[in-house]
Amino acid sequence: MAERIRKGDQVEVVAGKDKGRRGKVLQVLPRSDRVIVEGVNKQKRHQKATQKVMQAGIVTKEGPIHLSNVMLYCSHCGKPTRVGTKVDGDVRERVCRSCGEPFAR
Repeated sequence: MAERIRKGDQVEVVAGKDKGRRGKVLQVLPRSDRVIVEGVNKQKRHQKATQKVMQAGIVTKEGPIHLSNVMLYCSHCGKPTRVGTKVDGDVRERVCRSCGEPFAR
C-alpha cells in the first residue's frame, strides 16, 4: 500500500478532521503506514531554546496521517481516485482508476 503514494504526490484527505483538504506529500513513513501532508493535521509543540534554535516558543508543524485517510488526486478527473498500475514492458506506472491517465511525476 505504501508504494501507491510517494513523496511529492498531490493527495486529498478523505477522512478525519481535515477531510477535503488537498496538499503535497512531504514524507512517507512506510513502517507505520503514514504520510506527512503539507498543511494537514497541524500540531503545536513547545520548542525549547537550543544551540540550533535560539528562539523558544510554540511551533506549529504537520503531523503524520494514516495512508487509508488519503487518496491520490487526479488532475485529469479533478477528484481523488484509487491507484492502478499498468505494465508496459519493463516499465510499471501508476494510473488513475477512473480515467486511466498516468500520474505525472
